[in-house]
Amino acid sequence: MTLSPPADTARKIGVLLVNLGTPDAPDPASVRRYLKQFLSDPRVVEIPQLLWQPILRGAVLTTRPKKSAHAYAQVWTEAGSPLLAITKAQAQDLQARLGDAAIHVDYAMRYGNPAIPERLAAMKQAGCARILIAPLYPQYCAATTATALDECYRALAAMRWQPAVRTLPPYYADPAHIAALKTSVEAALAALDFTPDAIVASFHGMPARTYALGDPYYDHCLETARLLSDALGRPLIPTFQSRFGKAKWLEPYTDASLVRLATEGSRKVAILAPGFSVDCLETLEELAIRGKAQFIEAGGTDFAYLPCLNADTPGMAMLETLMRRELAGWV
Repeated sequence: MTLSPPADTARKIGVLLVNLGTPDAPDPASVRRYLKQFLSDPRVVEIPQLLWQPILRGAVLTTRPKKSAHAYAQVWTEAGSPLLAITKAQAQDLQARLGDAAIHVDYAMRYGNPAIPERLAAMKQAGCARILIAPLYPQYCAATTATALDECYRALAAMRWQPAVRTLPPYYADPAHIAALKTSVEAALAALDFTPDAIVASFHGMPARTYALGDPYYDHCLETARLLSDALGRPLIPTFQSRFGKAKWLEPYTDASLVRLATEGSRKVAILAPGFSVDCLETLEELAIRGKAQFIEAGGTDFAYLPCLNADTPGMAMLETLMRRELAGWV
């Protein structure tokens, strides 16, 4: 019986980047599987499952997959889902930046593939006796950060021999994050052929009830927007997108704000999404395509979506800084 990993791998350290997830393909069947997993998570939909599951399996999963598949098809790339392809690129770049043969960088998705249990098992099999789990959500929310860690802990609970684990804290106000956003936004603004009358910072929405229950997400988002506004030296308008269902969500809503800006005279607008670590359906389709259409239809003349940090140099330098900090004492 082998009681220890091989000598050449016993000291390996794992870094697991975790993001939300994506369907395997931009077709209704793949989207249905993805949405079923995603919307069955009680961290995401905080309605008793006995009440929610009939609604989910009925109206939601019979109508939404086709519509969502159409949206995914508009942003799908040769490398697949933008979220998956960019997260993979982040992992590869971070591996090169850390430059240590003892460190093994991998990536996983909370929903869909590659799955968290699969990648944690692979890291353990590769000899990673210590693993830093890094949810790529700058602002903490139970529906994102917590559920990603829940899934990691469930996978670890099934292991008789567990690795030592650390987790990346939320980095919404970290100077390295704000500096990376500043550099990225300034470069994107400099490349525009117009000067925005207003700049919108759109964050993913959450039901307002989550804030009342004590979730810090709303405050984290506003603090990111405030710090970035200070760093840029110009105001940002924080808004919240992607609301679903009839319940009240965090306000102001992004779509309504874009219409209001156009009708009130801000005809040139730039929008960024500092709550997303990589570009995905919610940024590339909801903001860059639908958001632009809504703004122009309301009377706007110029609209620009400013990309996420993605695997570009400012964002990767930030991730390297954060990972080295959290790996201190292990490396």
